[in-house]
Amino acid sequence: MSTRRRTKPPADAGLATGAAAERQLRSFIAKFAPADQRLIRAVRTAMRRRLPTAHELVYDNYNFFVIGYGPTARPSEAVLSIAARANRVAICFIHGAKLPDPKRLLVGSGKQVRFLRVETAAMISRPDVEALLAAAVARSKVAFPERGRGPLVIRAVSAKQRPRRSPTARAANSTAKTTARSPRTRS
Repeated sequence: MSTRRRTKPPADAGLATGAAAERQLRSFIAKFAPADQRLIRAVRTAMRRRLPTAHELVYDNYNFFVIGYGPTARPSEAVLSIAARANRVAICFIHGAKLPDPKRLLVGSGKQVRFLRVETAAMISRPDVEALLAAAVARSKVAFPERGRGPLVIRAVSAKQRPRRSPTARAANSTAKTTARSPRTRS
């Protein structure tokens, strides 16, 4: 018998869910360079396979784009998240400082959070990473639902944000758009 408590999600009014949330999530990811978009989508797919009943809590903040995973819609109960910025995607272990990490995969020196830089979505299926994910879920104070599919909820969107593409990617994209729009001249 589990000693973890089960709670009901809060009744948050005004949060995007369902198809509207999926559309909004796609627009957030579209702000990134194409390679980062592919990686974010692949990591999200891998996390959904690993945690199908988790609530996905999305934050398009100033510094990072974040998808948190927890047993309820309460942000304080999330145990993992995907955090992305220009040219970098990571899995954050909210209580990572307490996790067993014999291979020292987790980075960070704070009292609570550790993260794993993700170069490819295939990293998530490595046994040492799987063990970290399982340990994070096992330490959750609230049990994850045993069945069903957790909802996607857009929790916050910051009006002001850092660029989601690196300066070189933005310059290349800008040049490509300008070239595509420029009329051809004959010499």
